[in-house]
Amino acid sequence: MTTDDVLAGVGPRLRRIRKERDVTLAVLSEATGISVSTLSRLESGLRRPSLELLLPIAQAHQVPLDELVGAPPVGDPRVRAEPIVRGGRTHWPLTRQPGGLQAYKVLEPQRAPDPDPRTHEGYEWLYVLAGKLRLVLGEHDVVLTAGEAAEFDTRVPHWFGSTGEGPVEFLSLFGPQGERMHVRARPSRRGASD
Repeated sequence: MTTDDVLAGVGPRLRRIRKERDVTLAVLSEATGISVSTLSRLESGLRRPSLELLLPIAQAHQVPLDELVGAPPVGDPRVRAEPIVRGGRTHWPLTRQPGGLQAYKVLEPQRAPDPDPRTHEGYEWLYVLAGKLRLVLGEHDVVLTAGEAAEFDTRVPHWFGSTGEGPVEFLSLFGPQGERMHVRARPSRRGASD
C-alpha cells in the first residue's frame, strides 16, 4: 500500500468515526480549533491530511492516531528463528533484521578448548544466563558467572567459551561489523573460538 493509498483512506475514516460518535462538524471544530470548512475538506479528500490536523482530531475523538490513518496492525512480535549450530555452539537469533544491533542467545557445551583470540571491527556485550563463561580479552583472562556481564571493543584480541566445568548459556549482542564476523565467518579449525 502506497502513502497516497493510505492518505486517500483518511477522509472516509474521519467521517465514519465522527458519525459513529454522533458529532457534527461544528462541534468537532470547536473541540479541535480547526475550521468547519477544513474539516469538511479533510473528510471529502479535498484537503491532504497532516499531523497538525490529525493530532487534535484524534484527541477530540479519543482514538489513537493509527486508527485515523488506518495503520496496519502490528504483527506478531515473537522471533521464531531456527537455532544455528556452529562449531558445537548453538545460537538462537533474538533479532530478525540483518544490520544494526544483533542479539543471540548462545549455548556452549562443556569443553575446555584452547583460546584462539580474534579481532574485528565492532563492539560486543555478553551476559551470562547460566554456567560459567571464560573471557580472554587482551591480557585479561576472567570467568563470568550467571548474572554477570561484559562489554568490550572487538578490536582488542578476544575469545570466549566454556570453562570446561560445564555448559554455559549467555546472551551476545553486537553491531553490524560483529554480525559479519559471527554469522558469516567460517568456524575456526577448532570450531570453538569467537
